[in-house]
Amino acid sequence: MRFRSLLAAGLIALGATSALAGASSSQLETYQPDPALLTAPKSELEGRVRRACAVVQARLQKGDESNFDRPCGCYARATLKSLDASEVEAYRTTGYFNDSARAKALGAIDSCKLQRPV
Repeated sequence: MRFRSLLAAGLIALGATSALAGASSSQLETYQPDPALLTAPKSELEGRVRRACAVVQARLQKGDESNFDRPCGCYARATLKSLDASEVEAYRTTGYFNDSARAKALGAIDSCKLQRPV
């Protein structure tokens, strides 16, 4: 169950709304963001985004999560550095990136040479 939650969070964090298009509405309605996000330091948010990225990239590229430590670290740092306070707050509240943050995250995916989720 933890893996599914992490994977769902990873897909959402990466802005992979199209990847979630196949999920039933009941699955999406039952998603609850981790309440710890509300008070987590930004370094923990970065770690969560990095781990979610590694899970998603490993699945997309059929590799081991550890192979994506460096590029996902790049992605997490670049993404969180680019977010303004309202985008970080929205992520804390919902557990996923809003539209403006998603655009920035996609730019970070490209600059860190990761595969975009489909």
